[in-house]
Amino acid sequence: MIRRRGLPALLLLLLPPLLTAAPAAQAAAPAATRAPPIGASSTAASGAVAKPDIFTVSERRVPDEKAVFATVESRNVVPARTRIGGTVTALSVQDGDDVAAGQQIASVHDEKLQLQITALDAQIAGLRSSLAQADIDLARANALAHSGAVSREQLDHARTAVQVATSALNARIAQRAVAVQQQAEGAVLAPIAGRVLTVPVTDGTVVLAGDPVATVAEQHFVLRLLIPERHALHLKAGDTVRLDGKELGETGAAFGRITLVYPQITAGQVRADATAPGIGTYFVGERIRVWVPAGERRTIVVPSGFVFTRFGQDYARLRRPDGRVADVPVQRGLPLPTPAMPDGLQILAGLTAGDVLVRP
Repeated sequence: MIRRRGLPALLLLLLPPLLTAAPAAQAAAPAATRAPPIGASSTAASGAVAKPDIFTVSERRVPDEKAVFATVESRNVVPARTRIGGTVTALSVQDGDDVAAGQQIASVHDEKLQLQITALDAQIAGLRSSLAQADIDLARANALAHSGAVSREQLDHARTAVQVATSALNARIAQRAVAVQQQAEGAVLAPIAGRVLTVPVTDGTVVLAGDPVATVAEQHFVLRLLIPERHALHLKAGDTVRLDGKELGETGAAFGRITLVYPQITAGQVRADATAPGIGTYFVGERIRVWVPAGERRTIVVPSGFVFTRFGQDYARLRRPDGRVADVPVQRGLPLPTPAMPDGLQILAGLTAGDVLVRP
């Protein structure tokens, strides 16, 4: 009986501490095993909160663009002409070659020039002999004139003979220089630096003075636009034009600038020149699609990254004044890239000026 009474008494002594320790252990265990909120572990570990990109919507004036075709052309296309007649030899260029200004691209050979030089050399040798003999005669006449053996008239004749021989020799030397220069002018030189477009001759072709051997396009290529006159009313030098970047081998849009607007209207079209980077590698005469400004209008343009599509409907993520974010449907228009916003997209409906967009 003593043992039966002692066991309940012992349990009564140990039960209160166990009851007080169990709630504390149960409260500590969930705190240690509770999972953090989704997306909060990496933020808390790094200590930095990534701020979403925002864009404030505003109306802006954009050019009312019209698509036209431009042709890649050179500002100057100059023929490389021969300066003498003869036979073409040593033709060193072909279509598409790049040449520098003054580079020799061919030679024209005329056999008659070499024969003339040979004949003039023989004449010059004879005149030098005549001049030497005239100098000897003049020296003899001077010696005899002191002793009175010759008259004054004979002395004057000797001096005149020396002057005539000298003038004749100088004339033949000048004629030879002309023939040598003509022979040197057989080299056909590139008039400007650029690209060879056509070579209408071959080695052995007989040409006359002034015939073209090659046609060279100046390296500074331009886009030559033909714009309907109703679209060219507001066009002026310095305006920005947009090109199809895919045709230039680029991923986005490319931009150029109007350099010259011709004042004459031909067949209802205005001609203009524009420059753009990367057109120097094009074929001369190739056509490129270009958008030119034909006025201005007000519209809403946002970066295309702020618009996304869900189940066939376009949305933009809008931040409310109270800080909440909501997806609102929008109606997108045509792309309107600009140098300041290469991925610009026109919004026709769904947004108003002052809205704040959050990048999705």
